[in-house]
Amino acid sequence: MTDRTKKLREYDKNFIWHPFTQMKEYEKKEPIVIEEAEGVYLFDTEGRKYIDGVSSLWVNIHGHKVPEIDRAIKEQVEKLGHSTLLGITNPAAAELAKELIEICPTGLKKVFYSGDGASAVEVAIKMAFQYWQHKGKPKKTKFVSLENGYHGDTLGAVSLGGIDIFHATFKPLLFETYKAPSYYCYRCPLGQTYPSCEVACAGEVEKILSEHHNEIAAVIFEPYVQAAGGMIVSPPGYLEQVRGCCDKYDVLMILDEVATGFGRTGKMFACEHEGVTPDIMVLGKGMTGGYLPLSATIVTQEIYDAFLGEYEEFKTFFHGHSYAGNPISCAAGLGNLEAFRNYNTLEELEEKIEFLEQELREFKGLKHVGDVRNKGFMVGIELVEDRETKKPYPVKMKMGWKVAELAMEEEVLIRPLGNVIVVMPPIGISMEDLKKLLTVTYRAIKKTTES
Repeated sequence: MTDRTKKLREYDKNFIWHPFTQMKEYEKKEPIVIEEAEGVYLFDTEGRKYIDGVSSLWVNIHGHKVPEIDRAIKEQVEKLGHSTLLGITNPAAAELAKELIEICPTGLKKVFYSGDGASAVEVAIKMAFQYWQHKGKPKKTKFVSLENGYHGDTLGAVSLGGIDIFHATFKPLLFETYKAPSYYCYRCPLGQTYPSCEVACAGEVEKILSEHHNEIAAVIFEPYVQAAGGMIVSPPGYLEQVRGCCDKYDVLMILDEVATGFGRTGKMFACEHEGVTPDIMVLGKGMTGGYLPLSATIVTQEIYDAFLGEYEEFKTFFHGHSYAGNPISCAAGLGNLEAFRNYNTLEELEEKIEFLEQELREFKGLKHVGDVRNKGFMVGIELVEDRETKKPYPVKMKMGWKVAELAMEEEVLIRPLGNVIVVMPPIGISMEDLKKLLTVTYRAIKKTTES
């Protein structure tokens, strides 16, 4: 180990508090120090390279060192670092907004910028709430969200969340919401089986709306994949059914595409799989190709128009972020979309998804793999102690982490969600590197669970 690595590890342990990390355990380990990247590989200070198996926490799209994004950022830095979006604009923000609307589902018309996914969710909550105030329905103040859902870590976003390990501690700080069952087919909360259930979980949303629609502003959920919940994949038809329920009961639909957007599921946006347009769509993570913080809350013309009025009416949306529409971040966003076009990313992805799903069939034969699920490049492999009963491994066994540590020894970086092994590489990964990622993950699962 070089002196430089030792020094950096010392600085890290002495001064950084890491997110979602039990620091007592972390301080006992020698962390990898990543300093360079290229393609789907990350390089540490000791010269080892690792496949970025979770897209640097689900943000990287095409890989690292993407020429289009690199160039866009460099050109923007030479012109303007930052200028407020309050009352004035900048070229990158305006151009990116135009391009986003061109690729978004039909009907979405206006872009409101923020800095991260949770912030953009907060925007969506406040917009939905204020929309109904302006429409003369002040009692519509509540929200419906899903168990196992995750929308970020700010308090409004946490109020909508449904993962106890992340959210229960903060319950006294949160506002109340109506919770609908997760679309978790493997562990169906309703005890039913797809397709004979006729997507009963969507029916549960309708039950809530039928009884409480006069006080509900919006339904919010992650379309097709509850990512942080364990890469839980919805049955076909769920999205379309809930859209119909929202229309029937005059309730807004908010789709959180922070994790699912920008090609992750095989379409640019997950809602496109069922031809659904939400009233509000939230974007983040992959918006800049994994380079810089940027998010957006995108709404229909009808919602935007509800906020228009004379100055003295105070119908303005009084919300904003200092770095909203930051030119450098927006330039990265433009470079990201340019890369999609130049590399035919979505078209090339079809063959990769087919290959991925074929390879994933092998995992189903492992003794302690209970479920293998994916939508596009979002993969969850659920480990169980007993496959017949679906009994999960005890938390204290840390089986997911044991698999990840073994994979790391073979230069593959993955990060589990409890007993669920997450595989979510950049969608620009080559077939060869995808094969290596899956092979190493398979070996790590087999050795950890069967030895």
